[in-house]
Amino acid sequence: MTVRELAERLGAEVLVEGDLSREVQTGYAGDLLSWVMARLPEGAVWMTVMGNLNAIAVCSLKDGACILLTEDAPLDENAKQRAGMEEIPVLRVADGSYRTSLRVADLLGETP
Repeated sequence: MTVRELAERLGAEVLVEGDLSREVQTGYAGDLLSWVMARLPEGAVWMTVMGNLNAIAVCSLKDGACILLTEDAPLDENAKQRAGMEEIPVLRVADGSYRTSLRVADLLGETP
């Protein structure tokens, strides 16, 4: 599934388009940047409330497919500009990370 398809199926707001054709391989949820930096799988949709420049850097470093902000978390202007430069899609939903993770897992066929 592409980032674009994921956004459509979740009804997510697209804050930064980036590369919406990127394939999403799996999902990852977490808000502690150092923890995520050590564990974010390549090609993952990263569900977080961290809408800052450091989150963009971590996603870029780990080659994540996109950032999915949960709980209507804000994306600061510096992060938005950097995500555009790095072509990292940033999406946003109102639900929390738990419910969003369940939906993403279902859409990716990763539920037991």
